[in-house]
Amino acid sequence: MTNENPNGSPLDEEIIDPPADEVPSPEVEALIAERDEYRDRFMRALADAENARKRAEKDRRDAEQYGGSRLARDLLPVHDALTRALEAASEDQRAAAALIEGVELTLRELNNVFAKHGIKVITPAPGEKFDPQQHEAMFEAPVPGTVAGSIIQVMDNGFMLHDRLLRPAKVGVSSTPAS
Repeated sequence: MTNENPNGSPLDEEIIDPPADEVPSPEVEALIAERDEYRDRFMRALADAENARKRAEKDRRDAEQYGGSRLARDLLPVHDALTRALEAASEDQRAAAALIEGVELTLRELNNVFAKHGIKVITPAPGEKFDPQQHEAMFEAPVPGTVAGSIIQVMDNGFMLHDRLLRPAKVGVSSTPAS
């Protein structure tokens, strides 16, 4: 009879011990002990190999999903610059529609590429609660009419790559309003 591991390869033949009423010689006892030691070492090596396979598979998945983190981080300032360019355009400048339209199309395309690769923009709004997992407080100021710990100004958007933070959103936070 052959025992098999989950991968289907034989572990070893059925182990046959001498009958219980027969006293084995010291040589047989030594061979049984050696056999048991080798079997134990084999089973440990098999478990180590399985653990290494699982670790390698996880590393491969992580590399596939998060391998572009550096490139993504390098593209974030491009997104910021395009966003600021659109925000800075006055109504008079918007009359030069071709330039503004070009910047809008470029930013839209960059957002499409981000979405295709699992990059999400974190866009907090004033009044939202500060979340240290997604936001970085750049300053804190007492602002009447606000709740302590709420966002009062957004300097830069944040970005997530799948479930990992690439860059926190840079925000100003309200402290306890001065009395």
